[in-house]
Amino acid sequence: MAGETRVAILEDDVLVELMVDRPDNERIVGDIYMGTVQAVLPGIQAAFVDIGTDKAAFLHVSDVAPEEDEDEENGGGGGGGNRRNRNLPPIQEMIQKGEKRLIQITKEPISTKGSRCTTHISLPGRFLVYMPGSNHVGVSRKIDDREERSRLRALAKEILPNDAGGLIIRTVGEELTREKFERELNTLRDTWKKIEKKAKGGRAPQLIHSEAKLTGGIIRDVFTDRVDSLTIDSPEVYGEVKKYLEGVDPDLLERVHLHSEPAPLFDEYGVEDAVREAFQRRVDLPSGGYIIIEPTEALVSVDVNTGRYTGKKDPEKTILKTNLDAAKEVARQLRLRDIGGIVVVDFIDMETRANQDRLLQELRSHLGRDRARTRAFQVSELGLVEMTRQRVRPSLYQSLTEPCWYCGGSGRVFRPDTVVRRVERALRRAAAEQSDRELVVRVHPQVALHILEAEPDFMRRHAKSLGIDVELRDDPLMKQDEFKLLSGRAETDVTARYSLG
Repeated sequence: MAGETRVAILEDDVLVELMVDRPDNERIVGDIYMGTVQAVLPGIQAAFVDIGTDKAAFLHVSDVAPEEDEDEENGGGGGGGNRRNRNLPPIQEMIQKGEKRLIQITKEPISTKGSRCTTHISLPGRFLVYMPGSNHVGVSRKIDDREERSRLRALAKEILPNDAGGLIIRTVGEELTREKFERELNTLRDTWKKIEKKAKGGRAPQLIHSEAKLTGGIIRDVFTDRVDSLTIDSPEVYGEVKKYLEGVDPDLLERVHLHSEPAPLFDEYGVEDAVREAFQRRVDLPSGGYIIIEPTEALVSVDVNTGRYTGKKDPEKTILKTNLDAAKEVARQLRLRDIGGIVVVDFIDMETRANQDRLLQELRSHLGRDRARTRAFQVSELGLVEMTRQRVRPSLYQSLTEPCWYCGGSGRVFRPDTVVRRVERALRRAAAEQSDRELVVRVHPQVALHILEAEPDFMRRHAKSLGIDVELRDDPLMKQDEFKLLSGRAETDVTARYSLG
């Protein structure tokens, strides 16, 4: 669709990831800017960099200090990693207010926070991640074969010129040939030269280089020989993908298909139903249990319940079965909803340490499929499992929804009887001030109905006891927990004067 691009990843015919791009909310992770240092804050060892967006980008000292060689990794995207824990020079000695810096975005703006950035530039290709400011050569941890890892590392050191930077060989680079290696490395180095040239003569703030957007990035990073098929419903995108693969991996061309059926692509594969599920609090488990997912400002809580599943005779087996089902579903929901940050899962309490260990093993096994970095810690004394998941962009919940105008995002409103008591307190304040002797009370029809049925003498009683004229009116355009006080014949709104709670 012209207004949005959606990419769905299915594993075993089940939706596990959904990515959405819209013209008014494009991703900027990976983009390279020439920015101006707006402020340096020694107290938090960070700086803010003006990149020309609404909010300045956050730059931590760990993303300014010279890089150290680290263990092999999947690569790309910069970020602080474990550098927070080593002794770093003070940020004020490395960067000054007003200076221009070439930076790369590592996290999208989320909620009230601006984007996060790094000075450690990395350029991802299909097989390699090129790091012009580093001297590190690494191989993805997900390439298990030791001989292949050694071959790739030796090939990299042989081909990479001295002082030309560092690189990481990605998972898809397994069995990479010398020819493909050299071709992609030369392409990435040429890209870097263009970036350097543009940055030298450029003003700040300015976008210097754009990372591949959603479809291109997914094809580059995810579409490998481990993917059975790729189905596209746009002839234009289909043509672009075919052209790209012809140059980098022609063996995959036969797995690319154009969807030309009248039924929408996502309907045919049952994706739309799963997408709706991604916005619900409750997710049912195959065993009959269910989980409740509650996002908050600080963390995401997940509660596991047995529901209607009671097993047979052994309660511990029933609980273990539900928890194992929940572990698989929690890992899937984190990916599907793109939840980042701290996650706390309240699994059902189990008595034996062996079952707790089995649950953690199951959870970590499913988390291992996640492209985002995740960590699951031991079961706490309260029976909770604390987890962290790399937060790169807002979750689906944050990016595709907004707080309800009616309840303000709380999900709850005051009951009619609570509203009536608030009206009563406001009327008492008005009577005490003796400024407004004729008042009209406007309320939602549900509140008016409650008054007529539960407290039919409400208006007469208060008019008599307070010595003011009170009239009740219902207004279907008002919120259920809202009321207004209008004074005199002109019906001046005086609600703010008397409504304090």
